[in-house]
Amino acid sequence: MIQNIIVLGSTGSIGTQTLDVCRRLGIRVKAISGNHNEKLLEQQCREFKPDICWVGEEKYGALKTALADTDVKVVTSDDALDSLAYEQEADLLLNALMGIRGLKPTLAAIESGKRIALANKETLVAGGDIVMKKAAEKGVRILPVDSEHSAVFQCLQGGKKPKKILLTASGGPFYGKKREELRNITPTDALRHPNWSMGAKITIDSSTLMNKGLELIEAVHLFGVRPEQIEVIIHRESIIHSMVEYPDNAVIAQLGLPDMRLCIQYAITYPERVESPVGSIDFGSLRGLTFAKPDEETFSLLPLAREAIKKGGNLPAAVNGANEAAVTLFLAGKIKYLDIFDLVEAAASASAFQKEPTVRDILDTDAAAREFVYGRT
Repeated sequence: MIQNIIVLGSTGSIGTQTLDVCRRLGIRVKAISGNHNEKLLEQQCREFKPDICWVGEEKYGALKTALADTDVKVVTSDDALDSLAYEQEADLLLNALMGIRGLKPTLAAIESGKRIALANKETLVAGGDIVMKKAAEKGVRILPVDSEHSAVFQCLQGGKKPKKILLTASGGPFYGKKREELRNITPTDALRHPNWSMGAKITIDSSTLMNKGLELIEAVHLFGVRPEQIEVIIHRESIIHSMVEYPDNAVIAQLGLPDMRLCIQYAITYPERVESPVGSIDFGSLRGLTFAKPDEETFSLLPLAREAIKKGGNLPAAVNGANEAAVTLFLAGKIKYLDIFDLVEAAASASAFQKEPTVRDILDTDAAAREFVYGRT
């Protein structure tokens, strides 16, 4: 098991749960980062005593002053975050940053040979080809933290190639509704996830099923399968976290209560399994496990994501960037819920296609897609 860790995005939902796992397992936290919540960062620094803490520029002065009586080095700027990921010694870097800004620190950590626990979807959605190639060159293992990908990873431990991957989805708060019924949805409505406690952006993505589209793109890169080998299935109970079907049609599933600490801990302790705070399933109390096909006509971002990874190149980056911008506008009350779908689809159509993008091309595509969305409001 690892002895020390870097946690990027330590103040978010995944980050705080990661620190809870580290607290229980006695894992040394060497570095942390957060963007806006300097009060929580200060608390984390005082408890875990990392060597270095990155914070967004607007909070840099306040945090540096607050931690002046400690040995924690406070840094800021994007370059400093990349340097932290590359230079700071650690067995593993857990990336729980939000958005495309997670791409470059991941590549920096891979370049330095660190094992990666990945909770930042955008790293693989936007730059999957580049990231996986670099990881292979450096002999770096990328361990998934998302519940669905962790489940698939666990189901694949036999080492055999899958025939099909089945990604389960709760269906979000609007399962069964048609497009017209979604016209007056508010951010408060969309943030009421039936099963999981997550950050605002990922919860909105879950409601539109874009989250599942992004996970489909991730799975293509993580597990080396074709898009047509991945099926999304609605499973309202969120007990089966994903499944793998093998060539003999046997299906292996990973089950557990909907608690992200289980996935986080497995990524940290892999290949070992240790006691966790997550409870056991009481199978006797389960009333049933249900399954259904997603409504891709109403939730059209799921098929859009599938088509984006089929075409490849920089198109997934465009879809991802446009979605991030649209969700930001929706949460701010500047657009309607259905505008998310329309804006992302329009931005994808308007994006200039590049078959083999560089990291710079990916970042430029992301910026252009965001500008397109913001320019339409």
